[in-house]
Amino acid sequence: MTEPIATLDPRFSDPESSAVPWTKTRQSLGDAEIFWITTVRADGRPHVTPLVAVWLDDAIYFTTGEAEQKAVNLRTNPHVVLTTGCNAWDSGLDVVVEGSAVQVTDEALLARLAEAWSTKWDGRWHFQAGNGRFRDEGGGEALVYAVHPRKVLAFGKGTFTHTTYRF
Repeated sequence: MTEPIATLDPRFSDPESSAVPWTKTRQSLGDAEIFWITTVRADGRPHVTPLVAVWLDDAIYFTTGEAEQKAVNLRTNPHVVLTTGCNAWDSGLDVVVEGSAVQVTDEALLARLAEAWSTKWDGRWHFQAGNGRFRDEGGGEALVYAVHPRKVLAFGKGTFTHTTYRF
């Protein structure tokens, strides 16, 4: 991925602040344990739910069961927003990622992702790649999706900043 163009929005940033470096925002995406995903139902209503995800090769990857609401929503509208951060007012970095979710079926990439899940989560998440999906130890299957960011917002707290990255 080429380095995104970062701009600081002075309307929502402290006068002495500067744009959050992309390396810091990318690190936050890699370290995040929980993301909140927003998808859109067929009738236009939003659906928001927490999930675990992995940042790999400049994309966020997540899983879902085929019958789960987010998978149902993605069949008709691939546009998503993923958010992560913390609930503190005066410290931390909140990140919003906008993009489209694309199902991953490539076996080699799925195998890499299964390893990334296991590594990130200290073995708490064990998947095997097969048939274009993940399989867990209990035999359950999950679809895997990739979101390559189109736009990312980073909100620094303490010294307040509003940084927009465009790809």
